Amino acid sequence: MKAITLEQIAEILREHDNYLILMHKSPDGDAVGSAYALCMALRKMGKRADTLCGDEIPPMYGYFTELAPNEGVEPEFIISVDLATTSLLSGRTADYSDRVDLCIDHHGSNTGYAAVGYVDGKVSSCAEIIKYLFDVMKTDIDKAIADAIFTGICTDTGCFKYSSVSPATHRVAAQLMELGADSAYICHLMFDSKSRGKILLEKMVLDTLEFYCGGALAVVCVTLDMMKSSGAKDCDIDGIASIPRQIEGVKLGVTMREKPGGEYRFSVRSCDEIDASSICKSFGGGGHRAAAGCSINKDKETAKAEMLDVCIRAVEGAV
Repeated sequence: MKAITLEQIAEILREHDNYLILMHKSPDGDAVGSAYALCMALRKMGKRADTLCGDEIPPMYGYFTELAPNEGVEPEFIISVDLATTSLLSGRTADYSDRVDLCIDHHGSNTGYAAVGYVDGKVSSCAEIIKYLFDVMKTDIDKAIADAIFTGICTDTGCFKYSSVSPATHRVAAQLMELGADSAYICHLMFDSKSRGKILLEKMVLDTLEFYCGGALAVVCVTLDMMKSSGAKDCDIDGIASIPRQIEGVKLGVTMREKPGGEYRFSVRSCDEIDASSICKSFGGGGHRAAAGCSINKDKETAKAEMLDVCIRAVEGAV
């Protein structure tokens, strides 16, 4: 992948049309916020643009996604946002895995799958990069776009508490608030509001909690049966992955989630001494040093054993 500047991206976006913006499976606030903000900005430029995700977009983001429904664009130029590797594409998005023209990302583990791209692993979120791009493009940021970008930043920073947050991140957030982003509403919705299904799911997840390495490694599991019996939806999974790492003494937290078809999705959260991205890269995934993910398409016990083997070695090397 050829690395390019934000100025060059701005020029590319002015030259082309009929854009399709891809998101990774199990989309989080950063993926959804970045994709929709870019889509709305391109439409303001008079361009045609749509978004695409292999999984359902959680309805909790409806306060901005419903303002930019897809228009049936026949794609000519493919963009990915917040996507470290094409292995995180699924469904219809996987059809474009070898056709990505432009990648905008903040994962240091990015595999360089696109023709050209901008990757900055030191920035808090892809949404923060999108804001810098809009500054270069002199985009008219309205409330909907501001809400989308703010959502991406606040969700990927744990409401501005992660080490990836810089003074510049706070300045961007302040600018978005001045442009109309409803920060109080968004933060409440993302962090302080839980459905009945999510509460019941968290209760079940805690019953699966296991410790290894003298308590430095904690593992929980989410099964399809748990999802069904709790009434939880896919969007209720957000935040579950943080539970193991929140336990005192835990250096590495792993959440194992059963997916339809026999695949198991792993979310890994780590302390400073352990590189979660390196762990997940062993299985074709990636992410950040403190938060990463991957999938293993094997039966439950085999998938768990393979992940535990890598995680135990990582923890033992850090203690």
